[in-house]
Amino acid sequence: MLTRRTLLGGAASFMAMPALVGRARAQARLEHVLPAGITRGGATTITQVPTTQPVVAMTFDDGPHQSLTPQLLDILAARGIRATFYVVGRRVSMYPQLTARIASEGHEIGNHSYSHPRLINLGNAGLMHELDRTAQAIHQVVGRPPVTMRPPYGLLSERQRRLINETRGLPTILWSVDPQDWRRPGSTVVANRIVGGTSPGAVILAHDIIGSTVRAMPAALDALIARGYRFVTVSEMVGWPHWNQRNISLQ
Repeated sequence: MLTRRTLLGGAASFMAMPALVGRARAQARLEHVLPAGITRGGATTITQVPTTQPVVAMTFDDGPHQSLTPQLLDILAARGIRATFYVVGRRVSMYPQLTARIASEGHEIGNHSYSHPRLINLGNAGLMHELDRTAQAIHQVVGRPPVTMRPPYGLLSERQRRLINETRGLPTILWSVDPQDWRRPGSTVVANRIVGGTSPGAVILAHDIIGSTVRAMPAALDALIARGYRFVTVSEMVGWPHWNQRNISLQ
């Protein structure tokens, strides 16, 4: 099946990307154990956290968007949902007040590179420049840098992921549910794909720069809530404190 990663980066890149996920203990309260590779510097990719608890992480890529992201924030606020936004650094610089609003409303902000290139094609210096420039832009606006990253198109080699974790302390976050909203199939299709593909511990991919995706959110979120799902940020999914409570220094 043609997927976003095979379409944009080739099937070989997708197949070479092993996923390392965390182990979880099903207890009365949310409690997960970080994947061992994150602390040992091994493969550091998280796609889903296995758990029997009805928790999911809703994530949005490529923003902030000047008109769609505020609409999305209103939708999330009306439901008391906290999400994780993987922002593009140059858009943070373009819309600092909107970025500040994302953080002030309790959402997590992650690193999605500065100019949205295929990071897998960059050397070490170019890779780090993309990440560091974004971290600096986010820190300048909200007073703290991100603690996780997501590569554009999901394309990043195992060596690069290991390097990023060892030198910047950032795990690579991918996803387990991809509604392929980037194909713009329509809001009903996007909502149905999200609801149909979600299971406990899922990391759900969406894009807040696509109008049909934002329009799909009320139906998708309400359906997941009706099924008993609770929404947490990515950091909370992997067992970390909320990202604004961690002290991470800039390079």
